[in-house]
Amino acid sequence: MSALERNLGFLLHDVARLMRKRFEQSARQSGLGLTRSQWQVLAHLAKHEGIQQGALADLLEIEPITLVRILDKLQELDLVERRPHATDRRIWLLYLKPSAGPVLDTMWTIGDRTRAEALEHVSSKDRDHLMQALFTMRENLLAACSRANED
Repeated sequence: MSALERNLGFLLHDVARLMRKRFEQSARQSGLGLTRSQWQVLAHLAKHEGIQQGALADLLEIEPITLVRILDKLQELDLVERRPHATDRRIWLLYLKPSAGPVLDTMWTIGDRTRAEALEHVSSKDRDHLMQALFTMRENLLAACSRANED
């Protein structure tokens, strides 16, 4: 194993990149014709329906104008709708349309299959250890970021 392969950050990034690549391959084969960015918006909306556009852009870590373009396309495909905020005309709230349900079902199926492929030869015990280690790492980094923001 090379020094680069032993680098945790590189390995985490590479595994995530390959999972995205494999997901995209399967998504293209599904015939739905959505981009990875569109899939991500739908996935986040499924968890955060009614979210404001600006908050969703922050959550996705993309520029608001980039999100607007993605939402325009998803709205054109009848998957997403924008609703006005009750008291602020500048704010749009985002909701999934009923037609997004089957698309999301396909997306979750592809995601399940991608995870199964990634974990194929990883024992149940090792999966548990991996998840615990990643949760701990995330908590450590969140705490470090929080401390840095206090300074």
